[in-house]
Amino acid sequence: MTATREAASETSSILIVDDMEENLVALEAVLGSLAQVVRAQSGEEALKAMLRQEFAVVLIDVMMPGMNGFETAANIKGLDQTKDVPIILLTGAAVDPNYAYRGYTVGAADFLIKPFDPWLLRTKVNVFLDLHRKNRQLVDQAEQLKRLLTADGGHPGIPSAAPDAHASAEPSYGTDHTDPTDPAEHPAPPKVPDRLAEVAGRLAQAELLLRDADSPGRADLADRIVELEQAVERLMAARET
Repeated sequence: MTATREAASETSSILIVDDMEENLVALEAVLGSLAQVVRAQSGEEALKAMLRQEFAVVLIDVMMPGMNGFETAANIKGLDQTKDVPIILLTGAAVDPNYAYRGYTVGAADFLIKPFDPWLLRTKVNVFLDLHRKNRQLVDQAEQLKRLLTADGGHPGIPSAAPDAHASAEPSYGTDHTDPTDPAEHPAPPKVPDRLAEVAGRLAQAELLLRDADSPGRADLADRIVELEQAVERLMAARET
């Protein structure tokens, strides 16, 4: 696999992990129309793929030689870079009743027994794909708002003030006998730009969406948005003075 993590992040991708080629072919046939599907034939290969590329969801066969599905899932959840990626564990019909419990204890989001209904599998995977796309949209929106704040007032949280032409100059009175420091004769410029108010409103909406959704990583993103909201408030307060 040659795609970089940055390039792959432009589209949602699915990682399927199974040591048997025929199982990978079957999974790809079911899921290929939903998103890009990447194959791995061992737990080690799966971990390498996840460090190179971003995935919306990973499907792992439990019974694999070497690093089995449980161990692979535990290793994925143990890495900061991949700990929030949802995992679906797959196993055969003759399964230990404790497998499902063990799967959830290592951080799996779901557990399916083969042979599974293709429609059911597509439905479950599609939920994670939609969630991944919405998460990415919210991240992109937060970055756009941050750039908008930076363009409007310098670095977020550090308002940039325009130089005051009268601050360093001595009062000067021309032939019209007007005082340049008199507010009545020189009205103050408009205060808070409409753009800042719009940014504050959009940040508040994004934060509400994040707080209402129960998803790994969204709370951290909501906290980042709160910081941006506070930066907007500081900018607005500074420009009102």
